[in-house]
Amino acid sequence: MKLFVSNSVLCFAAAALLSAGAVHADTWDTAPPAFTKPHDLPAQDLLNMKGADRPTPLSNVNIEQRLNSTLPLDTVFKDDHGQDVKLGQYFTGKRPVVLSLVYYECPMLCTQVLNGLVRAARVLPLKVGRDFDVVVISFDAREGTKEASEKKTSYVKMYGRPETADSWHFLTGSIGSIKSVTDAVGFKYIWDAHTAQFAHASAIYVATPEGKLSKYFMGIEYSPKDLRLGLVDASSGRIGTVVDQVLLYCYHFDPQSAKYTPFALGLLRVAGAFTALALGGFVVIMLRRDSRQKGKRAA
Repeated sequence: MKLFVSNSVLCFAAAALLSAGAVHADTWDTAPPAFTKPHDLPAQDLLNMKGADRPTPLSNVNIEQRLNSTLPLDTVFKDDHGQDVKLGQYFTGKRPVVLSLVYYECPMLCTQVLNGLVRAARVLPLKVGRDFDVVVISFDAREGTKEASEKKTSYVKMYGRPETADSWHFLTGSIGSIKSVTDAVGFKYIWDAHTAQFAHASAIYVATPEGKLSKYFMGIEYSPKDLRLGLVDASSGRIGTVVDQVLLYCYHFDPQSAKYTPFALGLLRVAGAFTALALGGFVVIMLRRDSRQKGKRAA
């Protein structure tokens, strides 16, 4: 009899636990991050929610390109020194800006985004601080100056030019400030409470010196050629060389593939210009040659 009572109690307790798990399971993928703790631990997988039956949050995660839209330059953040700054402070009208939206303690994708940015920047003839600035914004409102400062130190070191540190800006902010930027960029992400991580896509963005979105480069690897042309294009010729301007004339940016592709009409125009110059030079040389020969005969 005692054994029967004990088993009944155990079964009732197990059923209660499973019932509680079922109630909470509905909120695992929709609840916002808890800001009362530095970081939440993953919930227990009581109902095989890691399996095929688990609702996927990725259907709500994407990046909608909003080219030529203006960033919210009056939005206030904190910089990597803990000072209040406005986003517009980094858009002075002098040089373009590479913008990145990540969160600093992301265990996977965000690190790859920043690694890809630095790998491309290291081989560019353009230089951070001289030709463009880098602004990185965390979309995790729990992160603060400590995380931003540590991340900045790491990536300035990876870039290998410590004198450019003042042109790398790692920012944190409130939920409202973050949302104003992510909405302007078209960056859609959600909090996955089950894994205690943000589900998000990856890209970097090139903005004009005045703060307008000029180019989107998707993924985690960025072609140095495309990034270079994107920066020169966004600057309206304020940076780069004559060769860069000729390349922009010959290449067209495809927003769908996020790459510069050969522009047939531009190539024909450049080829025609070089042909005209070559023929003009040939005519000038021949005229001078004839003139010298007539001078010799007259003598």
